[in-house]
Amino acid sequence: MHATLPLLKQTDFPPIARRALETLQVNLGYKCNQSCLHCHVNASPQRTEMMEGDIIDLVLDVLKARDIETLDVTGGAPELNVHFRRLVRAARGLGVHVIDRCNLTILYEPGHEDLAEFLAAQRVEVVASLPCYSIENVDRQRGEGVFDKSIAALKRLNALGYGRPDGELPLNLVYNPQGPSLPPDQHRLEADYKRELGSHFGIEFNALYALANMPIQRFGSTLISKGHFASYMQLLKDSYKAYNLDTVMCKSLVSVDWQGFLYDCDFNQMLGIRLRLDGAARPHLRDLLARGIDGAAVRVADHCYGCTAGQGSRCGGALQAA
Repeated sequence: MHATLPLLKQTDFPPIARRALETLQVNLGYKCNQSCLHCHVNASPQRTEMMEGDIIDLVLDVLKARDIETLDVTGGAPELNVHFRRLVRAARGLGVHVIDRCNLTILYEPGHEDLAEFLAAQRVEVVASLPCYSIENVDRQRGEGVFDKSIAALKRLNALGYGRPDGELPLNLVYNPQGPSLPPDQHRLEADYKRELGSHFGIEFNALYALANMPIQRFGSTLISKGHFASYMQLLKDSYKAYNLDTVMCKSLVSVDWQGFLYDCDFNQMLGIRLRLDGAARPHLRDLLARGIDGAAVRVADHCYGCTAGQGSRCGGALQAA
């Protein structure tokens, strides 16, 4: 795999300062039951990195000590971590809002047959990846049979009350482009998804998040192999919108890797760009028990243009309405 960090380090991206910490985004491990081209984590069934119980305990300690509002759980497939359910139960017991970044097909993996019911019982928000509403595009990007399993999983979640207009059990979908292009207008694409999934399958969901692909890990390596890296980076830079800087996720979020080390965002985690904290060579969850990071400078590189290009992109979708 081609390394992308050497191509991203030198940057003219503007400085970003942190606000109050609202979200702890925790990567429970890089193991996944799928292996997708756009995956910036480079997750796969062959990965073995998984967060252990003592780090899970630290996550809970930090949620309480810093009075954090939201726990955003990701992977890989976060549900493959044996401590996933314990973490969710304990966080909900603290009154923390929990988001599960779910690939949908995990609901049909052995040992996870009751996962949908567990998520509903704990009132967990589900953010589910579905890169298109057509079988051809989904199976091409994620593997044969993934679309049918994803549709079955969405129907199952709907049957439990997810995706209804009242929003009591939020179900949000995630779209990524299949190549080196920016995502289309999120509002119009959401309307297309709701029309197609509703008319063909009777599926409801609350919102669609259109995310730009980051030029790192598996996707970035593919860009280099095909000779598209420079042109994609130029597209991101040419599409930069300064007003997106005010609402990028790194202002109020900290990313935690499977060992408990801290980063400004999930993308920096995958590039090994550590969060900057005075007196800590490699900042860890333990450091957050002792002090906050409000006002600290975010570490930036050229991939940050991916969050500020066009309508903008973050874990919660576009930053600006079209």
